[in-house]
Amino acid sequence: MTHDHDIVLRPTAAQTAAALNPPPGRTGGDLVVETLAGLGATTVFGLPGQHALALFDAVRRSDLSYIGLRVENNAGFAADAYGRITGEAAPLLLSTGPGALTSLAALQEAAAASSPVIAISSQVPTAGLGGGRHGYLHELRDQKASFRDVVKSVHTVRGQSQIPSAIAAAWESALTAPHGPVWVEIPQDVLLAETALPVVTPMDAFPEDIVPRPELTAVAAELLSKAARPAIIAGGGVVRADASGKLLALAEKLDAPVVTTFGGKGAFPWEHPLSLQSWLEDRHTTDFLEDADVLLVVGSGLGELSSNYHTFQPRGRIVQIEADLGKLESNHPALGIHADARIALQALLETVPERTDGAAAERVRTVLAKVRARIDAQDLGEEQRILAAVREALPAGAPSFWDMTILAYWAWSAWPGAMHSAQGAGGLGYGFPAALGAAVADPGHPVLAVSGDGGAMYSIAELATARQYGLPVTWLIVDDGGYGILREYMTDTFGEAAATELARPDFVALAESFGVPAVRTSPDTLTADLSKALATPGPSVVVLPALLKMFAPTHL
Repeated sequence: MTHDHDIVLRPTAAQTAAALNPPPGRTGGDLVVETLAGLGATTVFGLPGQHALALFDAVRRSDLSYIGLRVENNAGFAADAYGRITGEAAPLLLSTGPGALTSLAALQEAAAASSPVIAISSQVPTAGLGGGRHGYLHELRDQKASFRDVVKSVHTVRGQSQIPSAIAAAWESALTAPHGPVWVEIPQDVLLAETALPVVTPMDAFPEDIVPRPELTAVAAELLSKAARPAIIAGGGVVRADASGKLLALAEKLDAPVVTTFGGKGAFPWEHPLSLQSWLEDRHTTDFLEDADVLLVVGSGLGELSSNYHTFQPRGRIVQIEADLGKLESNHPALGIHADARIALQALLETVPERTDGAAAERVRTVLAKVRARIDAQDLGEEQRILAAVREALPAGAPSFWDMTILAYWAWSAWPGAMHSAQGAGGLGYGFPAALGAAVADPGHPVLAVSGDGGAMYSIAELATARQYGLPVTWLIVDDGGYGILREYMTDTFGEAAATELARPDFVALAESFGVPAVRTSPDTLTADLSKALATPGPSVVVLPALLKMFAPTHL
């Protein structure tokens, strides 16, 4: 007897024949690759190692494109950027022990920035699992324990029949809002062994949308409708949910000023009359947001950088829309709505009445004028000129990826529009390998990477990757002789800096030794040199010797 809720799957005769007669010579590695392809993957990043060789052999025999980087951490950054640009899960193939552990900083950034990375690592042979101290090469007592506090979910495979389901579960986890990295580990012998299992067929592992509870959106709409001074903080969740259009429509309907967080750059038009831009580290912006009687926070947890280093103390009601349940009310009491930003904004857009007084634009102009006056009162003309030169050189639609360097700290506040940076976790070395991943995702646009000389030293090896694949990435290296922002922090705090001054190579000669064209520029020639490099196919390096300063903090 078959009930209505029973699912009956009857394969065709051709499917049955193919399943009963799988092609010979396949291994557990093929099951991994077939599963990834069946889920929709087209590109994988990684770096081979002894225990993972069956994975890479299977990739070689597949239709997947492989991008091999020189350091596992950089491979992770590249996968992170691929996920940010495409919104798709980015497979990252790693080997056991040292190789796997070297990716941890990149996976932390992916977690902080909600980038969907699927890290698939080998493990020691099955006999060596369980912490028995058998002395296998790369053996750890519990490898997955090193990743459990970093990634969204951990998936362990112990037999070949588990591979498709484990990877599909990981895929769904990575793409469930909030996106994030996941970890899969498979023993070497499971990957190497020949398999009699049939070829993995395409499968659906796409997650359900996170829909807001209607009673909460009703209350939120009521609060916003009655607010005299509403304001909006738009975070990275707006960008990831592709909700910028909904945000713009709601802001205009409410006549509500919008400030974007550093992770939410590009969520709102920079020059819009309601745009407070991204000056979150400015006290004038902080004061304005504190004065809002209803503050709508979308896709942000109001963490350290988004709250002017936790000096933000709102006096009005907060409505917080966030796909990451753990971030709801994590810093401030709020009407917390657990939902995808796009769906929740649409619910509000359908409910709130249109405000017609149009008074907010003048208040926005006043705040931005105060911010500008504060910056202009400091001797920072060179910094602003350099940032403007970079912006002028970058073609429309071309993405930019920024390392943790002073020019990036400026860009967080002053860059007009979308940008990608490592501000989620704050680790060095992100900019160049991430730009390589973005170039793989969209080879039709040139990509800009920006690093300081200290951060650049983390990524020099990837000049070989850029050259090998001919990736259209221009790398701007701002050479100030050390860890510039740490130099400023230490001098401000202790009166002098220590451990911040660095010997470094001739970056132009070094790039040229990799076969990558390079030029040394100046603030006067920066726009022309960058424009030429970005317009030239393949990778290039532009080196700018400059000692930059930050604007004065307002949170101290």
